[in-house]
Amino acid sequence: MTTLLKKIQKKDMNKGKTKVVIGKGGACSSLAKPKPKKQPKVPKCGAFKERKSKSPSLFKSFYDRGDLPLQVAFKGPTRRVQWNVKLDKLDYEHFLPIFFDGIREIKEPYVFLAREGVRDLLKEGKSKILPVIPRLIIPIKTALNTRAIPIVCEMIKVLMKLVTSHELIGEALVPYYRQILPVFNLLRHKNKNTGDGIDYGQKNNLNVGDLIEECLELFELNGGEDAFINIKYMIPTYQSNVQRN
Repeated sequence: MTTLLKKIQKKDMNKGKTKVVIGKGGACSSLAKPKPKKQPKVPKCGAFKERKSKSPSLFKSFYDRGDLPLQVAFKGPTRRVQWNVKLDKLDYEHFLPIFFDGIREIKEPYVFLAREGVRDLLKEGKSKILPVIPRLIIPIKTALNTRAIPIVCEMIKVLMKLVTSHELIGEALVPYYRQILPVFNLLRHKNKNTGDGIDYGQKNNLNVGDLIEECLELFELNGGEDAFINIKYMIPTYQSNVQRN
């Protein structure tokens, strides 16, 4: 009686056979199938995951307070930026970093005003832009680190306009490649694969891989003799497509 397994012999009166019954000591003997175990999820590093900004941009804060000298104006059905002062009278060291910080905005009218305002400032700034380059790096890095494709593409377009706005800006950006290029290296091969289909949104130029290649070529072309080696250090797979004389 004290053992877990005991043999009990019973005699079958009809067939004259002895049947052996093996006890299990009270163990469960259900015939139901066990419930499937949940497989642990494979952890993801989230390298390509979009990252929301923890704080609003300076552009939004200044615009809401009425501290920016521009507004939206309409000419028929077309909207445009109306400046309240002449661009050559603006303090670029104060306003240009604010407009660059507005590139990461995703709501109107901040998106339209910030992006069109940056284009106007880069078009008219010329030599005024060069002293402001160190103050532009943090807004550029913040926008790229959101890893949201529309924001990253827009910042890359702005960088291409920035590097061609003055002959010395390309060389001035070379020391800051370590802050700018890590996201380029991450998203460089993230292109749309449409197969034999048609990309009807190509007019918006949101193919981030192609934009990065085009921007890197402009960096190398305008960055002087040290540009290529610094790009290669941050993006080891980069191959130069620039023809030099």
